Order: sequence, then structure tokens, then C-alpha cells
Amino acid sequence: MQHPRCDQSPAWALLQAQYQSSGAAFDLRQAFAEEGSRFERWSFEAPELFVDLSKNRIDAPTLALLLQLARDCGLESQREALFKGEPINHTEGRAVLHTALRAPAGGAPYSDEVQGSLERMLAFAESVRADAGITDVVHIGIGGSDLGPAMVVQALQPYTDAHRRLHFVSNVDGHDLAPVLQGLDARRTLFVIASKTFTTQETLANAEAAKAWFLAQGGTDIARHFVATSSNTAAAQAFGIHTSFGFWDWVGGRYSLWSVIGLPIAIAIGAAAFRELLAGAHAMDRHFAETPQERNVPVLLGLLDLWYRNFHGFTSRSVAPYHQGLRRLPAYLQQLEMESNGKGVDREGQVLPYGTSPVVWGEAGTNGQHAYFQMLHQGTDVIPVEFIAVKTPQHGAHVQGELAERLRDQHQKLLANCLAQSQALMQGKTVEQALHEKAPTASAALGRLTVARHRSFPGNRPSTTIVLEQLTPRSLGALIALYEHRVFVSGALWGINSFDQWGVELGKALCSSLLPRLASGDTQGLDGSTAGLLTKLRSGG
Repeated sequence: MQHPRCDQSPAWALLQAQYQSSGAAFDLRQAFAEEGSRFERWSFEAPELFVDLSKNRIDAPTLALLLQLARDCGLESQREALFKGEPINHTEGRAVLHTALRAPAGGAPYSDEVQGSLERMLAFAESVRADAGITDVVHIGIGGSDLGPAMVVQALQPYTDAHRRLHFVSNVDGHDLAPVLQGLDARRTLFVIASKTFTTQETLANAEAAKAWFLAQGGTDIARHFVATSSNTAAAQAFGIHTSFGFWDWVGGRYSLWSVIGLPIAIAIGAAAFRELLAGAHAMDRHFAETPQERNVPVLLGLLDLWYRNFHGFTSRSVAPYHQGLRRLPAYLQQLEMESNGKGVDREGQVLPYGTSPVVWGEAGTNGQHAYFQMLHQGTDVIPVEFIAVKTPQHGAHVQGELAERLRDQHQKLLANCLAQSQALMQGKTVEQALHEKAPTASAALGRLTVARHRSFPGNRPSTTIVLEQLTPRSLGALIALYEHRVFVSGALWGINSFDQWGVELGKALCSSLLPRLASGDTQGLDGSTAGLLTKLRSGG
């Protein structure tokens, strides 16, 4: 079924008019002054989390038009096709069924296969956890096979087995693998090789290097110390691996942590906690599938993304999780959103006349405050910020007594910083206000007015705040699924295929042709820059 692109909806022109008449001049400070219940009106509940949209440049008339746009573009039927397993990844002829991976038994397509695969993977994970002879697990993958598991294991550190260390290697640069192997005992190390086709260049290079190290260290039983999450069992067996966990072509890499790719997560946190991760994601799936659009949090976030990207012209969004466990979430979201929606043609292959994915980037608070927040507050670009706050910390059972008290106090400081940054972005500071303040480090050679101008902030800079009660497997699953569905919404409205990644392929192909040239020095047919750089970088050149 064909669905119109967003610019083909009558609501698109009305949104353009809305932006010109009031959206461009929208002032958050005025909005709060005029709407006493703005926080209540623009705050929403979803499974495991609370979302405050009140500090965004949006009002009821704009939302009504955005919701009309979603109806015109057939968002509901596109969402239904996703959950039914229709081949919405049309360029590859595949379904997109990460939602089926976390559905309860009998609750989604391919249920028997999914549940059987899950049971086998979790049983193996529990056997590893029960094996006192394995002290270290090295996971080797790249892209979605690495970013998801690595992010989740970091985030759920309080739930991990303190007696077993998890290591993640992804970069083909040997400086990634070498320090991980240093100090490991080959006899006590398990390697998990994650490659759906068992042909990924970077992953196989690291796997071969790990195998060579294992054998050089006196390891003999590759079948015991190497396992694969791959559907190419023949290639894995040729490598020496006898235990492989396969999955399906409808599991995209950036949506795969819920599948057997999540094996390192299950080893780290155990089968019960892994099921909680799935349950949290499934709860968000049901929210996305069943909640009316005007209260549907993934829908609202996706609509807001379109409003900012295509009408305000904001090309970037910063993600600032105020929890150290979520420090890898921005990197994970970069792939999820930019690989999904970084497309320049629609589903019919027609060049798009509007922008799609924003640049997604960020850092954990409060570190980001001392790195790039200067630009957010006083820079020339308006960059919406997404704050993620966790109400109650979990520092672990080993943290007790005075240390526990001090860390609880530090968590209050963390939350205060999170609130202060979103407040400062919205409120700003006028020159007049700055004139009445004493600048602690201002030069005496400058006049008061000049100093005040340097210390003024424009304000009216939008932000969203997402609040979790605690960072648990269930709440993390819900948070990740929220972002997945948000990306789906914006991609559906833009009329693009969010589930292929052809832009990755060209670089892979060119790399394969350049690799032998680095050995031979052959530069025939290359452009001048590539030829010159190859000669410069060539070993012995």
C-alpha cells in the first residue's frame, strides 16, 4: 500500500503557514507565563518513564496539524504493517520484526522460532555463568552487533556478575583488541563472535587475531572457548566454532540486541534480568501500538522531530543522559537514528526536497556541561537537547555507610545540574540581568556593559526531559524501544525506508579494492588524492 510523503499532505502547507505566523517567533518564557498548566498539558506517561515536552516550541494548534499530517501519511497503517511483519524494508524485501523478539509466547509472528532461539541462548548464558572456569568474556562484533550489547551491559552494571568481566571489541584497529587481551588467561576466556553472515571484515579480522592469540597462549579447545552468534554455521564451523546461535534476515543489526546478539547481555545480567529487558521493550511496543496518537509518546517525539527538522531548520539534536551508566547511549542512538533515517530519497527512489535525520550526538552529564554546553547556551545554532534523568540511584550492595551517604548526596547534585541546564537553556539571561551581577573573572579593562553582553544568554532554547524512576533492565528496555519507535515515526512521515543502509556498502566495496593496493603500491586508476595518500601510508613507502 502506498502512503503519501509528509510534503504531499495538505497539513504540510498549513504547518508552513503556522511556522511563519507564530512558530518562528515562539517564545517558551511567554508560553509558560500565559499557560499556567503548561507542564501538566505537555507531560506524558509511558511504560517505565515520564516525558516532559513543555520546554519545546510547540503549542496546541501546531500539534493538531502535526497529528493531521500523521493521519494523512497513514502512520497508523504503517505501524500496523510493522507489527504484522509485512515487508516494509522493501528495498531488501524483508519484514522488520524486532518487536517479535520481545513479545511473549504466541504474541507475534514467528513466535515458536523466536521463543526456541531465546530459550537456547539463555540456557547457554546460564551455563557460562555457572562455569567458574570462565572469568572473562570477550565479545567481538561491530555496528549494531556491538553498540547495543556494549551499551546495555554498561548501563546495567549493578545487575552484572561481579566475578566475570565482559570486554567489547569492535574496531579493526589493533589498538582495540590488544589491550583487552593483555592480562587475560586463554584457558579462562570465552570469545563470542557476532556476525550474522560471518563475513564482516572487521569482525573476522579481530576473530582471527583472537584465535591466533588463544593458540599462542596454549589454548587448545577452540570449540569450548569460541562461540558464534551467526546464521552462517558452516563458516563458523570452518573457523573451529561448534556452538552457533542463528537469527533471521528480519532482524536488523541496529535492532538486534533483543535477539541472540544479546548473548553477552544475558551472560552479564542473567536470564531473568534479560527477560525483564524484553518485557520493558514489549510494554513500550504495546504503548506505541495501542495509545491514541495525541498521548502516544513515540509518536509525539517523532512529530516534534519533524517540526524541528523541516520547519525550524534545526539540523542537530544533543542527547545528555544524566547517569554514568548511560554514557554509551548517545553513540547507540547515533546509529539507530542516523543509519535508519539518514536517507536522501523516498521509498520510490525520488530525491527528497526536505531534510531527514538530524545529527545526533551527546555525552553523559555532568561531563558534557564542561565540554560542549557552552555552544548550546550561547552558540549561533539552536540545538534541541534531550535530558535523561534517573530519580533513584543504584550504586551497588558494596556501597555502604558514609560512602553510600556521600554518593546519595552526589546524586542530588547530579539531578540539580540536570534541572538547571534545561532551565538555563529556556530562560537565558538578559544584558540587563547580567549588568546587576558581579562577574567573578571578568577583565577590569572591559566596561560593565561589554562584560554583560558576554555574559548574556539568548534563552528560548528547547529541551525534552525523560525521567526514569530507576535504571533497571525493564526501564532500559522501555527507553530503547521508545527511541526505536520514534525513529520509525519520523521515517514513516518522511516517506523513507528506515531499515536499509546502502550508504554503508560503497565504503566496504572500495576498501576491498584498496586493501591489496596498500601491499602492491598500485595506484593506477585512482584519483590524485587517494593515490597520493595510499603512497604516503603504504608500508615501506
